[in-house]
Amino acid sequence: MENLNPVLIFDPLALFFLAVILLVSLPSAVYSLGYLKGEYSLKKKTLNWFLLSLFTLSMALVVSVGNAFVFLIAWEIMSLASYFLVIFDTTHEKSIQAGMIYIIMTHIGTAFLIAAFMLIYKFSHSFDFMAMKSACLSLPAATKNIIFLLFLAGFGTKAGIVPLHIWLPYAHPQAPSHVSSIMSGVMIKTAIYGIIRFVIFILGADTYWWGALVLILATITCLAGIIYALMDRDIKRLLAYSSIENIGIILLGVGLAMLALGLNLPFLAVLALIAGLYHLINHAVFKGLLFLCAGSIYKSTGTRDMEKLGGLIKSMPQTAFYFLLASAAISALPPLNGFVSEWLTLQAFFLGALNSSGGIKLFLAVCACSLVLTGGLAAACFVKAFGITFLAQPRSGYAQKAKEAPLSMKIGMFFLAVPVIIFGLAAVPMVKLLAKVAASATGIDISSMVFTLNNYTLSPQPGKGGALSTPLLALALVILAAAAFTAYKLFAKKEKIYQTWDCGYYKFNSRNEYTATAFSKPFRIAFSFFLLPFRKTEKIRESFYHVKTFAYATYTTPVFKKYIYVPLVALIFKSAKSMRKIQPGSIHLYLAYIFAAALLLIIFMGRF
Repeated sequence: MENLNPVLIFDPLALFFLAVILLVSLPSAVYSLGYLKGEYSLKKKTLNWFLLSLFTLSMALVVSVGNAFVFLIAWEIMSLASYFLVIFDTTHEKSIQAGMIYIIMTHIGTAFLIAAFMLIYKFSHSFDFMAMKSACLSLPAATKNIIFLLFLAGFGTKAGIVPLHIWLPYAHPQAPSHVSSIMSGVMIKTAIYGIIRFVIFILGADTYWWGALVLILATITCLAGIIYALMDRDIKRLLAYSSIENIGIILLGVGLAMLALGLNLPFLAVLALIAGLYHLINHAVFKGLLFLCAGSIYKSTGTRDMEKLGGLIKSMPQTAFYFLLASAAISALPPLNGFVSEWLTLQAFFLGALNSSGGIKLFLAVCACSLVLTGGLAAACFVKAFGITFLAQPRSGYAQKAKEAPLSMKIGMFFLAVPVIIFGLAAVPMVKLLAKVAASATGIDISSMVFTLNNYTLSPQPGKGGALSTPLLALALVILAAAAFTAYKLFAKKEKIYQTWDCGYYKFNSRNEYTATAFSKPFRIAFSFFLLPFRKTEKIRESFYHVKTFAYATYTTPVFKKYIYVPLVALIFKSAKSMRKIQPGSIHLYLAYIFAAALLLIIFMGRF
């Protein structure tokens, strides 16, 4: 019974993740009142509340139990509850397909975790976290490396690290939007908790190549996620791919912390982990808000296809404001929360490069450049998402009939919009709070470490590096905007209204507007080596010389699916088919199998 002691732990790391869970789950639950209204029966709504409560409780248990056996039980309950929420709309075949892909991938990840825990148990003889931590101090290096790789594969599958991300762009779009908000904002972060708790806290992360491997995977994840997001026209799938990108940004901070621990650079380890945790909570709120906004759009219009939207800023002004706010935050625009955490991450990489030499300096510089490139692509992606969805004229009857979301949905969005601003302006207290969490996870004494100049200014390298004061930055932006508005009122000429003119045509309509596909074309060309784009055309002729209609579509190749998962699934089915030969239905052959197995057991027992 001692080995199964399910004691709860409420150290700073656990409390931080509990706060993140509640911060996103509660507004999403309020939002669901309006989202489900008129769409489902009372029985279905009751099932939603049961599954949502079980989902939230299981996530809370995942980050607060102190026993690996109970952790796995909570992990499995979380996976099953989220699976049933993904397939909540059972009338859609895509929901069932997405749920199947998700449940297969999540159980593959769980298998890796079980293997890792059993390897540690072999040495600790206990599932208690502290006993496992003590046992890991004397583990052979080869065994620790294997356990690390098992943890990385297990938690990486849930987090959506490329190339283990295959389930995420299927599951998140098909789940109800309040569930997508929680899955993207919180659930995939439990995998980050697992990496911090079991790799950094329990294993110790004292091998520098562990951090280097995480940084390489994080860099690939960042770029692949945002490139796929740029190409997509389904607004929820775009957000799902963006979640993959942001998991990469979070892991840039966590991976750099692991690298710093391996290189014995304690200040850098704490700073990098602060940056990773800061972006984790920032992504939780602005991505949760974006999914709620996407749900409002879908409920109002009945479509997620941006090509069929447009002009929603007039009929859905509050949703448009919340979407714009979250888009600015995810694009790292000052002084919002996303800007602060990405700035801190860059500062950590600069500090790491300054305190390194040779190949490591170059490696960290490449990681920093990938983060900058990711930020630029994210800004382009959300210019597309907001502009195509909310601006110009409606492109379809779906958009023309749109109306603002119900009150409960607006309340849910409001309560996630507030932290987007507060976590940006209150950067100094946030960093001080997260420093305690990082110190608890790494075991580093931070009493002599300074991350701020004063109560308003961040400065990871006082007197040497950059400094950032988001309140002063916000004040400067307000003053600049007020000055520009005043100058406009004083000196602008009186407006004259003219008829809209567009390249010689006065009859301007939605067919003259930019589309999501057209917006992303330059990026599709630039990243063609990765996206492998192709076209499909279809002509319908009235005669040989006269084309009645011409259909044109462009697509990108799902590289990971085509070259990894499809061949792998084909191999599994081929192997399964070949195994049928040993089960021809002959009772004599089955008796021979039993006899052979018994003989081998007797021989085996006799030798040992």
